Amino acid sequence: MNESEELFDRAKKLIPGGVNSPVRAFRSVGGSPFFTAKASGCRLTTVDDTELIDYVCTWGPAIHGHDHPIIRGAVSDALARGTSFGTSGPAEVEMAEIITELVPSVEKVRMCNSGTEATMSSIRLARGFTGRSKIIKFSGCYHGHVDSLLVKAGSGALTLGNPDSAGIPESFAKETIVLPYNDLQAVENAFAQSANEVAAVIVEPYPANCGLILPREGYLEGLRKACSDNGAVLIFDEVMTGFRLGLGGVQERTGVMPDLTALGKIIGGGLPVGAFGGRSEIMECLAPLGPVYQAGTLSGNPLAMAAGIASLRMLREKPPYERLEEIGNKLASGIREIAVEKGIPLQVPQVGSMFCLFFSDQPVENFEQAVSSDVDAFKPVFRDCLANGIYLPPSAYETCFISSAHGDGEISRTLEQIRKALP
Repeated sequence: MNESEELFDRAKKLIPGGVNSPVRAFRSVGGSPFFTAKASGCRLTTVDDTELIDYVCTWGPAIHGHDHPIIRGAVSDALARGTSFGTSGPAEVEMAEIITELVPSVEKVRMCNSGTEATMSSIRLARGFTGRSKIIKFSGCYHGHVDSLLVKAGSGALTLGNPDSAGIPESFAKETIVLPYNDLQAVENAFAQSANEVAAVIVEPYPANCGLILPREGYLEGLRKACSDNGAVLIFDEVMTGFRLGLGGVQERTGVMPDLTALGKIIGGGLPVGAFGGRSEIMECLAPLGPVYQAGTLSGNPLAMAAGIASLRMLREKPPYERLEEIGNKLASGIREIAVEKGIPLQVPQVGSMFCLFFSDQPVENFEQAVSSDVDAFKPVFRDCLANGIYLPPSAYETCFISSAHGDGEISRTLEQIRKALP
């Protein structure tokens, strides 16, 4: 038994399932999870001293790679001044200035501690602003473990076969209308039936928690119009895509402006963080200005703010997006070519530094098509890659991430290994 297996045995006695986030358990790919001792650049080193090229990147935040010296230095400087104050600090103001400068639709922003908090607070705010109760979400879009949104969700819930969680009252779920992604007619029909009850439409503009799904041409524009026409708030969940696909996220790439945006991951530089922001008239409904209550003891934590500011400054001063698009395309197109050579039905959707593998002979445009792909075909590929130094997400329903620390050598080695792993 190696050290990872020993740690997992100890963890299972004290932590439910032995993990603090379900997808880490490796249940959908088989075997026991490894434990990480340290990380640097684009590589993880396990407690068993195995080095892995990492395509999980902390599930998105590590766009600069792990343990970047500038981020580490910023945290060290902040640490010398204290870990938490319970008061406002100057770094919170700077973070707000950067976010409102770079994210096109955000006029005011509030910090919180996770992506789940950001989406939960956005939903509460939309309901308070509109005086309505119902929310429209889309199958396979995961917005954190929020009660009213954990209905036909993606991410770990989908991986473990529990798209609808226990512990959520039926009355909560009834306030959520679940529609297929990429189907504007379904949105129009929902508004026709419940127009005066719908507070908001929340969407991952590029769904990345049931694999990676890209919107059809005009789809996001159609959501914008439907919300505007019916007095509903459009919420973009850019926890994953914010600052990863461009300084302004998907809304910068597409020109489609939501009313509220949920952010996380990259804006914490690897530390726990979340934020939500949008139009001033909506944001001013938050306490202490308005009647919608939201609070957090560690919101705007000085260590997280320091790490996030350092991360965002690097992105602003030397944007890596053109190169990330280039190597992302190189890797995705290379995998497609290998699959064609071997006669394997495989879709590899990719945008910027995000991609995934769908073992399917048809492009995947929604949740139903995602779950209809050959999940079993992914398992041996994952295991073969892991055994040979390549760490892909331990689920067929998760998105892979590339960092600026990945180089041509890592991309070439990954393609060589995937060639060997594909039957």
